Amino acid sequence: MIKKEWGFDSLAVHGAESMDPHTGSVAPPLYQTSTFFFHNSDHGEALFKGEADGFIYSRIANPTQQCLERQMACLEGGEAGLAFSSGLSAIAALIMTLCQTGDNFVSSVTIYGGTHGQFQGFMPRVGIDAREVRATHLDEIEAAIDDKTRLLFIETPANPNLDVIDIRGCAEIARKHNIPLAVDNTFATSALQRPLEHGAHIIVHSATKYISGHGDTVAGVLVGKEELMTQIRKDTLTPVGFCISPFNAWLLMRGLKTLAVRMKRHSENAMQVSQYLSFHPKIEKVYYPGLSIHPGYELARSQMYGFGGMLAFEIKGDREDAKRFIDTLELFTNAVSLGDCDSLVCHPASTTHSTYTPEQLKEADISESMVRLSVGIEDPQDIINDLGQGLKRVS
Repeated sequence: MIKKEWGFDSLAVHGAESMDPHTGSVAPPLYQTSTFFFHNSDHGEALFKGEADGFIYSRIANPTQQCLERQMACLEGGEAGLAFSSGLSAIAALIMTLCQTGDNFVSSVTIYGGTHGQFQGFMPRVGIDAREVRATHLDEIEAAIDDKTRLLFIETPANPNLDVIDIRGCAEIARKHNIPLAVDNTFATSALQRPLEHGAHIIVHSATKYISGHGDTVAGVLVGKEELMTQIRKDTLTPVGFCISPFNAWLLMRGLKTLAVRMKRHSENAMQVSQYLSFHPKIEKVYYPGLSIHPGYELARSQMYGFGGMLAFEIKGDREDAKRFIDTLELFTNAVSLGDCDSLVCHPASTTHSTYTPEQLKEADISESMVRLSVGIEDPQDIINDLGQGLKRVS
């Protein structure tokens, strides 16, 4: 029995009734099946009409997937969740449910490169206009909205430069124009930020990252009002086939058990790393919302419970200097993605954000010398020592 007064750490461990009442299994079962039998023909007909509870086919729903969706809704403080095959499929399902041909949505310009690629590449092909603005400037959001706008989408902290967006301010604009606000909460997770508490309507996760925590699965999650989640499942998730596999859902539930403790360690390590880099003579600028010099520091303190494990910095040099530095690291793995137990490093301009044109990179405040770190849970001194030996080789 889950108690409402339990703290987040307890909820992350115990989940939303994840134990199996039929068998007594403490760990949630993995229902690795594509289809489910009907008791008889009338039962099958009733299931398809929605007149009976049960499962039909795992593209539509699966008990393991359903358990994950309940847990994610519980941790975000939402009514219902939906699990997807990837973060991008979750975002696509959200937009294609809310928007028709001729509609538009407003988004922050500094977002994950794959999301930007979807917004500027795929969405225009189906007649949906993505209007990207500097979401740190609320007046730019306001100016981009018209009578065809169906959604406001932000990512905070933003990938890769850790911009902090005012969730309450964006929620007020969304209410004024009677449109929902969706917040990509991938960097912070519900352990460090719960946007629904600040007026957001929809939470987006690339669950591949910190929700998994182990770099062994790809998945996405939406959380919001039950009516909207039901609509997205009916209109987009099921007919398009964006479903998550039962095994991946099971892996994510396992990851959720340690989410709270992992995010604490990620945050502690990233703070030490950002402080070290801030005083290094070969570093031009450090982007981490936990530093008091970060322009979004006070805002982050007001809407986050911690500052997370992601940070970026600019080397005093050019694109080649940044890439050369990355290639010298030994503890860090040169790879895209983030949120693993291991420390990862990448050069955004040439990898994760290569979907941006040079002009768009400049507008999004992503420089050619920027390096992004996903700080892991290793010994913090080992992490710092590796960065230090790498910086020694930068001319």
